[in-house]
Amino acid sequence: MDVIAVGDVMLDVRVEAGALEEGGDVHGKVLVRPGGSASNVAVWAAHAGSRTRIHGRVGTDTAGALIRDELIRHGVEPALTVDPEADTGTMLVVHEPGVRSMVADRGANGGLSPQDLPDRIQATAVLVSGYTLLHEPTFEAAAAALHRARARFLAVDGASWPMLRDFGADRFFEATAAANVLFVNEREAEILTGRRRESAADALSARYPVVCVKLAEAGALMSWEGLSIRLEGTPAKELDPTGAGDAFDGVLLAQLAAGRSPGDALQAACRAGAQVAESYETWPTSSTRAAEREPARDAPADTR
Repeated sequence: MDVIAVGDVMLDVRVEAGALEEGGDVHGKVLVRPGGSASNVAVWAAHAGSRTRIHGRVGTDTAGALIRDELIRHGVEPALTVDPEADTGTMLVVHEPGVRSMVADRGANGGLSPQDLPDRIQATAVLVSGYTLLHEPTFEAAAAALHRARARFLAVDGASWPMLRDFGADRFFEATAAANVLFVNEREAEILTGRRRESAADALSARYPVVCVKLAEAGALMSWEGLSIRLEGTPAKELDPTGAGDAFDGVLLAQLAAGRSPGDALQAACRAGAQVAESYETWPTSSTRAAEREPARDAPADTR
């Protein structure tokens, strides 16, 4: 395998509507899509050309079967344990004018255990989802994945700043000591270091050889073994950022696994994240492939 992802497998339900009427009905747009942080990473890595596998847990329900089939259709090998009692995890995202509300039901994801994982997780790149690490019932599974991984790039992501805050920075650093790649957004980086942007990336680079700080429309920062790379973002109309960070992670790991330079990998990752944020689709589509054939809009990377 080139890339292996360990973590959440979810069904995403997205609602786009005007102001909701409590206790009443309104018209709107409802989309049902496969998702989950680890699934998103794996699918985007496969889209970028990697041989990809995912380790996770689903229920016996229709959602679990649907997600498994869709993973295969997108080129991902699903190594999924079927939970006989819990339903497949589901994420509800409701968009009202100027407001995004989310409800997460981890479902079968909450039962992921070390027994669901092989004794050796070997690939060029392995990513362990922060949602799995930061959720107490699945902490042991994440710790086992980090211990069993044999990879050139062993990555973990910050996942969620409130979960990271409650988990604690010191405990996070201790739990991820084996990792050599860290993905965080700006708020997560601040939670871990008390600093922002370049200063946060510098502080984190003392612990992780490769650090990526995702800055949404402002681009991204990468610290690569002491080399600082800054990629400026481009103006875009954001529709839904859900899954954009996962797309970034998956494409960057796929690019690095293929031997691409850090700067080229960062540019490709930023394009993937922007494509997700500018649409209502979390996974690659035919229009995504068409967009990738167009000239890149990214500014040249600033390498210092």
